[in-house]
Amino acid sequence: LFPYSSKDTMMDNRFATALVIACVLSLISTIYMAASIGTDFWYEYHTLSPAENVSEAGRSIWEEFISEEADENTYTYALFRCNGTVGLWRRCITIPKNSHWYSPPETDMTTNCISFSLSDQFMEKYIEPGNHNSGTDLNRTYLWRLQFLLPFVSLGLMCFGALIGLCACACRSLYPAIATGVLHFLAGLCTLGLVGCYVAGIELLHQKLPLPADVRGEFGWSFCLACVSAPLQFMAAALFIWAARTNRKEFTLLKAYRVA
Repeated sequence: LFPYSSKDTMMDNRFATALVIACVLSLISTIYMAASIGTDFWYEYHTLSPAENVSEAGRSIWEEFISEEADENTYTYALFRCNGTVGLWRRCITIPKNSHWYSPPETDMTTNCISFSLSDQFMEKYIEPGNHNSGTDLNRTYLWRLQFLLPFVSLGLMCFGALIGLCACACRSLYPAIATGVLHFLAGLCTLGLVGCYVAGIELLHQKLPLPADVRGEFGWSFCLACVSAPLQFMAAALFIWAARTNRKEFTLLKAYRVA
């Protein structure tokens, strides 16, 4: 057998560098994805005068907002009027600390949040939000359910891919990294699907409940983290697959050359 040459060493270093970069991208995308799931700034509403809006309607707005019986129409109205933010798990509004109908508007504001229960995540959406007799809106119902499930599927795929990568290191082989790359590619598709479902769901909701003239809505930084996570997952997948396949091919050619 011929001994390894300097060219072989350069190829090994090249594959190792690709794997290190892929692992870093995978770690960053995982952190971004976890942060986006756990924060409440996927979509933000900005009102010109939230304190005055709350004072005009009294305490009923935020009392109905935090009520377990609050329907989609009720809490969406509160989000419009009180600088609301919406995440995958919680909805929040900004209100004065001591809001009473008989007191003037305050500048000292606080943020109150209420979590979506598991039943809320799978609850049917109605053609007319808040009207149970209007029939089920299948598009919004399944979009809402998918935007809840897809991020966890994405994180699960990346964690499983990392486990396969550790097994590959233990076996001293790059070939299992192909499976890691495929799993990261599927995770990227799930993240991309999550972003698409969320955007479509927001647009359909605003068609049913248009924004008031003095309210502005925009996607928040939690949504942006998910958007950044998807291309990072795709890049990590490409590097994993490239390193594994190219190393396997060159190893086969080198083995054939040595036998010859």
